Amino acid sequence: MQDAKKGLGYGLAAYFLWGLFPLYFVLFARSGPVEVVAHRALWSLVFCAILLTVCRQWDQVKAVLADRRTAVALAIAGVLIVVNWATYVFAVLAGNTLETALGYFINPLAVAALGIVVLGEKLRRLQWAAMFFGLASVVVMVVAYGQVPWVALVLAASFGTYSLVKKVAGRSVGALPGLAIETGAVAPIAVGYIVYLMATGQSTFSGGYGALLTTTGIVTAIPLLLFAAAARRVSMVTIAILQYIAPLGQFLLGWLYFGEPMPASRWAGFALVWAAVVLFVTDALVTTRINRRSR
Repeated sequence: MQDAKKGLGYGLAAYFLWGLFPLYFVLFARSGPVEVVAHRALWSLVFCAILLTVCRQWDQVKAVLADRRTAVALAIAGVLIVVNWATYVFAVLAGNTLETALGYFINPLAVAALGIVVLGEKLRRLQWAAMFFGLASVVVMVVAYGQVPWVALVLAASFGTYSLVKKVAGRSVGALPGLAIETGAVAPIAVGYIVYLMATGQSTFSGGYGALLTTTGIVTAIPLLLFAAAARRVSMVTIAILQYIAPLGQFLLGWLYFGEPMPASRWAGFALVWAAVVLFVTDALVTTRINRRSR
């Protein structure tokens, strides 16, 4: 029981921090999103290397790299997560925090859709209803709001595919070794881009602002490690419910703090997404209760 409480605390902390990310990344308005992501990948790798040394987990990294299939899968995951990061930072710096929230509300539905198409998984009735409401929200955004929510769709697709690759790669890979390999796969490109910016005089990495850029590694890794600690201690149902804290925080920041527009059509789109969330969580709770009774 005590372990489960700790896990809940770790999970709440992880998703609360992810929900506050717009306040952090808006600090990098001087930089382009690609430069921010390049530093994020580089300093995440540096931070992971320090933690791997302190925790003596380099043997786990070597074991994963010895499995070629898993190593390649994690490298692909690294590319996907960089696409996700770049889209997210671009959206926040462009004043589209609300659309990032929509993307992460849709994300579980994207994961479920990939499970159907790629893994041949079957959905229950409430899950199908949730998928319908999620699709309807996108249609409303396109028809009524007058534009395709590309940011939301790219975020949901990239992180959904990232989740699928991670599942295929195997759950036995720890969060820290996995993140180290993922960031290591894209680090050469990140370093090359940073060097290019410095050589051409376009780099913003200097003084106190440069020191701030180095913190992107810590800010990236800490929530992931908290999440890993939570996932080992609480049920998947709990994780399924907790995952909506982050987009809710992003939504409130975009609407109330950044003052992004919320016309009726956007409210309608979010209302449909929230209906999908309720159905998705209800299905998870009901299924867990039925499984407990059957046991």
